[in-house]
Amino acid sequence: MTTSQSRPPAPTPSSHTTRAHSFNAAAAQYAANRPSYPPALLDAVEEEAGRSLTGATAVDVGAGTGIATALLHARGADVLAVEPGEGMAAQFRATFPDIPIVRGDGNALPLAADTADFLTYAQAWHWTDTARSVPEALRVLRPGGALALWWNTTPLDVDWIAAQDDRLSRFFGVATADRTDLADPSGRLRFTRREVRWSRRVSVDTHLANIGSHSAFLVIPEARRTAFLTEERSHLLKAFPDAVVEETYDVLLLVARND
Repeated sequence: MTTSQSRPPAPTPSSHTTRAHSFNAAAAQYAANRPSYPPALLDAVEEEAGRSLTGATAVDVGAGTGIATALLHARGADVLAVEPGEGMAAQFRATFPDIPIVRGDGNALPLAADTADFLTYAQAWHWTDTARSVPEALRVLRPGGALALWWNTTPLDVDWIAAQDDRLSRFFGVATADRTDLADPSGRLRFTRREVRWSRRVSVDTHLANIGSHSAFLVIPEARRTAFLTEERSHLLKAFPDAVVEETYDVLLLVARND
């Protein structure tokens, strides 16, 4: 999971369930403020998979409010969303009533074997137990199918983003980090890696709401969360006096083919 411009600490076993469930109460905030992904990302998915999304059967796991699912659907995939959270699934259905969604997660996919050409996880793979989700992915993927994992990550070569990342690190008391190096500790999957840089321009309010929609913030007391975001607003307005923030992301993409 990544915040708008940084990565709060990955969930520990003791906090994992609480943080995972925290999204359900913030589904509308999540849908309204989280960033999407650029067309170049799906181009890269197709290139690494060696096939087009158009006409393919795609399963988007941990679909949340449907940000990635909608992009797969627009590419012409026959897409099914899988989402464990009741609140997130309800928001998905309200926004995309014509795209099917079922409740479930990557540790026990509610799907028959050999049914998917693409299995995608946008900002979601790190919530799974890879000892279970890796064999589940291999079970559900058809021969020649592809598992695609991606995250919007923090480009620390952008000065204002590096400064915000440092403030977030101090706020949470640990260095921010992702866990993409642990995508498959078993070594059963052979991932290729790509990075795609992109940006979007949003209001300061949207940027702060994006940060606040992440589990690391959702599980802390509201007063503490509000105090940080209020102070962060002052930092942002110094960097962006017109109150429009240019968020920059490096999408990290990992693709493994079921050959």
